[in-house]
Amino acid sequence: MTREAPRDEHGPARIHAPFHMTEGTVMDMNKTGTPHCEMWGSVLCIEDDPISRELVEALLTAFPQVDLRLAADGRSGIRAALASMPDVILLDMHLPDISGLEVVRALSQHMAEGRCQVILLTVDKLTIDIVKAMSLGAREYWIKPLSLDRLQGDLPRVLRTRRAEQHDAAESSLRPGSRWISVSPGAPH
Repeated sequence: MTREAPRDEHGPARIHAPFHMTEGTVMDMNKTGTPHCEMWGSVLCIEDDPISRELVEALLTAFPQVDLRLAADGRSGIRAALASMPDVILLDMHLPDISGLEVVRALSQHMAEGRCQVILLTVDKLTIDIVKAMSLGAREYWIKPLSLDRLQGDLPRVLRTRRAEQHDAAESSLRPGSRWISVSPGAPH
């Protein structure tokens, strides 16, 4: 049974998944009794295959703190990313309208600035396009079909790394002697 994610005027759907425990999930309870998992953040999955999109959605149901957005092609994925940059983009390399490499090229400046991390999804072992995408800033590539272990094991690590990098960048920009210089418009140089 396949179902398409609903779309709104802003493009891909937002999915807020219900919580259920899986073995190995790290969680604690707050005062209201709501579970807190170690995996939280925003994920944009750019994938044209409806079964693969549904699989990602189903595998992330254990993590209600993950804001999952879905896009069915490269151009709508780029628009969704630029409208609200996610922490992580799961990007299929073989899309119907443009290639995954073209999506990486379009978002490479954002990756270089540390605004997002891209994980390539592919059925291919290692191709020149994967190497090019990695040289442009994609962090990892995962072989499809995705497994429960991959999404619930490696995605939390990627999200934690992203948060640590954001924290380090914020701290370094506030330190005396930082390389970041702010110049007011019209101020003499």
